Amino acid sequence: MKRTILIVEDEPHIVMGLRDALEFEGFGVLSASTGKEGVALARSSEPDAIILDLMLPDMNGYAVCEEIRRTSAIVPIIMLTARSQESDKIRGLDAGADDYVTKPFSVNELIARIRAIFRRATRAPAAPETMQIGEATLNVAAHTLTRAGVTEQLSFYEVELLKLLVERTGQAVSRDEILQRIWGLDASPTNRTVDNFIVKLRRKIEKSSDKPAHILTVYGFGYKLVP
Repeated sequence: MKRTILIVEDEPHIVMGLRDALEFEGFGVLSASTGKEGVALARSSEPDAIILDLMLPDMNGYAVCEEIRRTSAIVPIIMLTARSQESDKIRGLDAGADDYVTKPFSVNELIARIRAIFRRATRAPAAPETMQIGEATLNVAAHTLTRAGVTEQLSFYEVELLKLLVERTGQAVSRDEILQRIWGLDASPTNRTVDNFIVKLRRKIEKSSDKPAHILTVYGFGYKLVP
C-alpha cells in the first residue's frame, strides 16, 4: 500500500522539489501552505508521516505540531527549520516533533529518515507491551509513559530509543549505534539528535533530570539504562 506524506510548507519551490523526490520514491504526497490547512489535512487525511516547516505565514511549526498531536499522537513529524540552535531543536521536540532537519537540507537524507520510520513501524514487535524504568511504566503499544499517576504520550522515536536502551539494560550504547539503529543514519560531528531526545526523555522519567538515576551518560561514548 502506498504511503502518504503530508508536506506543510509555504515555499513553492521546496514543495515542488520534495513532491518530485517523494513521488519518484513511490510515496503519495499531500501539501498545505499554511499551518491551519496543514492541521486540517492531517486530521482529515491521516497521512503516514508529516514534513512540517517551522516558519509558516499564519502560525509557527511548534503550534502546528501541538495541534496535530492533540488528535494524532503517533504519526511521525519531521520538522524543517532554518534555525540551527539546539534550543530551537529541543523546543520542536518538546512540541511533539519526532525529528528535525536543518535548511538547507539533503533530500536524500530526509527520505532516508522517512524510510527508517516506516521500516521500524512495519517490523514485528519483539518488545513486551510494557516496560518498567524506575517509577515510570512504558506502554509500547499505546506509546505512553506513566509516572506518579501522570500519563504522557510519547513519539515514535522516543519509544524506539527507550526500547533499545531497555534491550541493552546495564550496557553502554554508543551514540553512533543509536543513531544508526533508530534513525537509520550515520553519525556526524554536528548531529545532536540523540542527545536532544535523551534530554526530553529524562524530563519525563527522572525525578531530577539534572541528576539522572536511570538514563546515564557514558561520557565520550553514549548512554546506558539502569532500571
